[in-house]
Amino acid sequence: MEKGWKDVFLTVHEYKATIAKDILENAGLKVVIMNQHDTAYKSFGDYVVYVEENEEQKALELLKELKR
Repeated sequence: MEKGWKDVFLTVHEYKATIAKDILENAGLKVVIMNQHDTAYKSFGDYVVYVEENEEQKALELLKELKR
């Protein structure tokens, strides 16, 4: 990922990454999801949600309940 972005959520489930993205975007944050799933073996890999570095703490607070 480019400089200036922080990962705030990691999951193996695409739907959870989408929920996290929706929560963060509704709060006005810019969000990027990286799909790191293996193309040959769909059960390997993660979805990583990134926000701008200066919004990391806000994002972590917003996603606190989703991480449980």
